[in-house]
Amino acid sequence: MDWNGPVIYQSARRAAYAETLEQLRGDGVVFPCACSRSEVATAGLQGAEGPVYPGTCRSGLPRGRCARADRMRVEGAPVVFRDRVYGVLYQDIAQEVGDFVLRRADGIHAYQLAVVIDDAFQGITQVVRGADLILSTPRQIFLQRALGLPSPEYAHLPVAVDSRGRKLSKSDAAAPVDPGDPLPALLQAWTFLGQRDFPEPPVNLAELREHALLYWDPKRVPTRRSRPIPPRAS
Repeated sequence: MDWNGPVIYQSARRAAYAETLEQLRGDGVVFPCACSRSEVATAGLQGAEGPVYPGTCRSGLPRGRCARADRMRVEGAPVVFRDRVYGVLYQDIAQEVGDFVLRRADGIHAYQLAVVIDDAFQGITQVVRGADLILSTPRQIFLQRALGLPSPEYAHLPVAVDSRGRKLSKSDAAAPVDPGDPLPALLQAWTFLGQRDFPEPPVNLAELREHALLYWDPKRVPTRRSRPIPPRAS
């Protein structure tokens, strides 16, 4: 509810991403790739999040092809980590994802690289985010280890979806939180996350924060990846 520091935008951090990519390239763990998404899908290998990269360009670009992206070379590398909501999780990146993209075909540095660099830059020690990103976490931990960076502690929360299973977002015209009276929506979110009712309902944001710090129980958070959000009581 209060910012801990200035907001950092990825658009202002491109030089840092490029520098790190060059470092990884110098370490021999990044290679150029000419494959399109459709070509990767056509290979027919399926993993946790869809098609698995088949390693087409690992030993060099095919004759007559130009690089479209840069990929992180993954050797074996099963990753085990403890999530504060889901407990111990395991992913064999080589089998479930394959060599993953660090710079996209449009020249933009991929989320996996950007978030690792920015978390380390800002000294982030705890990450709380939606469970729709939980399968990305092993790749980020893999990158952190390759770069000698510490791994934050992670907690993934169920994603709120509408009655059709769509994630609530502004792109689908989901109603925003009322900035003039955010308390009802925050109390609804508290219930959505499986928390017990407060002994006395908070009457303002300061009381909500005080109560939440006292009564928050991560063990009560549902472990479903997504949950329909119930209609707000009138």
